[in-house]
Amino acid sequence: MDKEERNSNYNLYVESKIPKTRAWPSLFKAFLLGGFICALGQGFYDLYSYLFPNLAESELSTCMLMTIIFITCFLTGLGVYDVIGAWGGAGSVIPITGFSNSISSPAIEFKKEGIIYGICVKMFTIAGPVIVCGVVGSILCGIVGLFM
Repeated sequence: MDKEERNSNYNLYVESKIPKTRAWPSLFKAFLLGGFICALGQGFYDLYSYLFPNLAESELSTCMLMTIIFITCFLTGLGVYDVIGAWGGAGSVIPITGFSNSISSPAIEFKKEGIIYGICVKMFTIAGPVIVCGVVGSILCGIVGLFM
């Protein structure tokens, strides 16, 4: 058996073992979950604007985001958010809940290694590059905007 035939047989074997995904149901679930998370956020925003009518729009947004982030961290700690994420796929990752989960999940997983080397160091293993790119990008945009 030559090399090309062996590679062809191997590729056929791999294709037979790869689980087949159904794109439309996955997209629909992601749309539902992402929409639910956004609607939940809007509900908290409206609730806070009703309870605290003197707050500015930016303060209301901050309160809503803190609530959504807290709920996500809490559900991650209970292990529920993993089940939600497995069902909704990208719908659980796209909103700010995905970023919150990416920070809290490693912190919870490595807490047995201590506060410094476990929680503080491992907390940013996934989200760290995103934060760095965001900060550097905003600095570069600020510099460009300063000179324009």
